[in-house]
Amino acid sequence: TLTATAKLDMSTITAQRLIDPLPQVAEPEVDFSPVQAVGCAQFVGMELYGRLKDFLALYLVPKVREANEAIGESLLTYFTAEWERFKFSSKVLDGICAYLNRHCIKRECDEGHDYFEIYCMAMTVWRDKVFNNVHEKLCNAVIDLIRRERNGEMINTRLISGVLDSFVDLGLQRDGRSCKCKITLELYKLRFEQKFIEETENYYKNESGQYLKDNSITEYMKKAEGRLHEERKRVQDYLHERTLDPLLKSCERILIEKHLEIFHSDFIRLLNDEKNEDLGRMYKLLCLIASGLDKLKTLLEKHIKDHGRQAIEECGDTASNDPKVYVKAILSVYSKYHSLVVTSFDQNTGFIAALDKACGDFINCNTVTQTSAQVSSKSPELLARYCDSLLKKSAKNPEEDELDSALDDVMIVFKYIEDKDVFQKFYARMLAKRLVNQNSASDNAESAMISKLKEACGYEYTSKLQRMFQDMELSKTLNEDFRKLPNEANSVDFSVQVLSSGSWPFSPCPEFTVPSELERSLQKFSAFYSNRHSGRKLNWLFQLSKGELITNCFRNRYSLQVSTFQMAILLMYNRGDTFTVNELQQHTQLKMEILQQVLAILLKCKLLVCDDLDESGELKYNNKLELFLGYKNKKLRVNINVPLKTEQKVEREATHRNVEEDRKLLIQAAIVRIMKMRKVLQHQKLIVEVLSQLSSRFKPNIPVIKRCIDILIEKDYLQRVEGNKDEYEYLA
Repeated sequence: TLTATAKLDMSTITAQRLIDPLPQVAEPEVDFSPVQAVGCAQFVGMELYGRLKDFLALYLVPKVREANEAIGESLLTYFTAEWERFKFSSKVLDGICAYLNRHCIKRECDEGHDYFEIYCMAMTVWRDKVFNNVHEKLCNAVIDLIRRERNGEMINTRLISGVLDSFVDLGLQRDGRSCKCKITLELYKLRFEQKFIEETENYYKNESGQYLKDNSITEYMKKAEGRLHEERKRVQDYLHERTLDPLLKSCERILIEKHLEIFHSDFIRLLNDEKNEDLGRMYKLLCLIASGLDKLKTLLEKHIKDHGRQAIEECGDTASNDPKVYVKAILSVYSKYHSLVVTSFDQNTGFIAALDKACGDFINCNTVTQTSAQVSSKSPELLARYCDSLLKKSAKNPEEDELDSALDDVMIVFKYIEDKDVFQKFYARMLAKRLVNQNSASDNAESAMISKLKEACGYEYTSKLQRMFQDMELSKTLNEDFRKLPNEANSVDFSVQVLSSGSWPFSPCPEFTVPSELERSLQKFSAFYSNRHSGRKLNWLFQLSKGELITNCFRNRYSLQVSTFQMAILLMYNRGDTFTVNELQQHTQLKMEILQQVLAILLKCKLLVCDDLDESGELKYNNKLELFLGYKNKKLRVNINVPLKTEQKVEREATHRNVEEDRKLLIQAAIVRIMKMRKVLQHQKLIVEVLSQLSSRFKPNIPVIKRCIDILIEKDYLQRVEGNKDEYEYLA
C-alpha cells in the first residue's frame, strides 16, 4: 500500500486516513506498457491531491467558526496563532509531497489543468475558507489597535505584523502556466492598505484641526514632525514597506498641505521674531509638499527687500555721505538672511535665488539711491569709496586678515550691483590717486582686489587697472635712470611718474604757470624722456603733483606738504610779504574758482592772512593776502595738501559723463556683434539680445539702445529690411 505522512495541526496523519485501500483485482494477462503504468500512478497522485484539498477544507471548518466568535484583540491573537501553525504545517506537507509536486502536479499543469503545488494549494484553501470570512473583522481590529497606539497606549505589535503577513502571503497568483505561484500585494492593498490610509486621514484630520485651535504653529509643527516620525517607525515595525510612500503622502497632505495658509501667515511672524529654529522646522515640513515652498520664497524675498530698505533708511543722511555706514548696513542685512538660508533653509537654491533677487533690488533702489540723479549709480559709487577707505593708507587700516575679509564683503555687495561699469570708473579713479600719491595700505591687498574683480567680471574689466601697476613699475626704473644724470647747482629733488594716457582716468591740467624754481627740472626730465622715447609727448598733470617746502621765515623750521598750486603761491612770498589776489592769479594763471579754493586752504591753516575780507568771506581780486610770520604749529611736518571741492565735483561729473559715453560704445559694439552673427533680426529680438549680453556690466536703457541702432544705421553698419521696418539687416 502507498503511505504518506503530513504534519497538520502539529499531529501526524497517515495517508491511509486520506486514501481508501485500493480494491484487489485479478492480475490481467497482458503485458503493461510504460504508458499504462504511468497512467495508473497519475490517477493515484491526483486523487491524493484532491483528498488533501478536501481534508484541509474540512479541517478548517471549526477554525472559521472560532474565528467568527472572536473579536478585537482576541481575534488577532487567535488568528495569528492558527495562521502560523497552518503555514508551518503546510510547508512540512509540501516537503512530504515533493514527488507529487515534481511529477504529477507539474504534468497536469503542463497539460493546461488548474493545479497548484501543495503549499500554494494549502494557502488558497486557508484564504478561501478562513481569510475571506474574517478579513473585515481582522482589518478593523488591526486599525483599532493602531489607533490605540497613536493615542499613546502600549500594544502588542507582533499581533499586527502576524496578521498583516497573512494579508501579504495570501496574495497568491499563478506564475504563468506553471504549477508554482507568486505573491503579489493586491490582496494587501485591497483588503487592508486602502482602508488603513483612509482611517489614518480621518484620524489626523480631527487631531490636526483641534491641535491647531489649542496650540501655536510652533507646537503644531513639533507635533506634525513627531507624527510623521511615528508613521515611519510604524512601517518599519509591522507594516509592509510598500505602505510607506502612500501613508506618508497621505499624512503630509492632511497634516501640512491642508494647513498651508496657516503656515504662510505665520512665516512672516517667525521671520520678524527671528525664530530660525522654527523656520527650519517649517522648511523641512513644507519640503515634503509639491510646490510647498513657492509661497515661502516669495514671502522671504519681499521681507528681505523691505528689511534692507528699512535698514538703509534708518541710517538717514549718514548713509549718503559715509560709504562705510551704507555698506555695513547692506552687509548686516545680507549676513543675517544668508545665515538663515544656510542654516534653516538648507541652502535651498530657490531660497538663495530669493535672497539674491531681494538684495539686488534693495541695493540698487533705496532711499540713498533715489536722492541721486542716476538712481542705480549711487550704490556702485559708494561701494568704490568704501573700497578706497579700506585700501588707502591711514591710522585706522585693519590687519591684513581683516582687510582680506573686508574685501570679500565688498565683493558680496559688488555681485548685486547692476551698474558695474560705474563702480569700475570710480574704482579706477580712486586707485589711480592711491598709486600716484603712494598711499596704498598694501600692494598685496590692491592686487588681491583686482584679482577678485577679474574673477567676477573677466580680464577686460580689469585690464586698465593692471596697466596702472605696470606704469608704476616702469616709472620706478625711469626715475632710477634719471637720478644717475649729473646734478646741476640749485637743482630740486625731483621724481616723476609717467602714466600712459589710455589707462589712467585723469583730466587734462587746467591752465597753470609753473614756478620758475621748478622749470629747469621739468625741462631736464622732458629732454631725458625724449631721448629715451622719441615721438612721445609728455602732458604734465600739475593738479595731481605735490611737493615739500622748507620754511625759514617762522620761529620754527617747518616742512610743509603742499600741492603744486599751493607751492606756486607760497614761493611768491620769497619776493614779498603781501600780494593781492589779482597778482597771485596773474602769476599762476589759475582760474579764479580754483585759486579761491587754494587760497582758502592757506588762510584756514593761517599761513596767510587777509584783513580786508567783506562779510561774505569771499575773496575778491583786490583783497590783500599777507604771509603770517607768527605762524605756529605743534607739528614740524605739516600736511596742507587737501583735495579741492571743485576738483572732486568735477571729477564726479566727469566720471558719470565717461560712463554714459562708454555705454553708448559698448551698446553699439554689442549690436554689431549680434547682427554680424544673425545677419537679419527683428527689432524686439535685437533689444532682448543686447540686454542679455550687457546685463553683467550694466542695465541698458531701451531708448539708448534705439538711439544706438539709429547711429549704426547712419554709419551704414545696418539697414532696415525693405518692406518690413521692424527688421534690421547687417551690412558687411
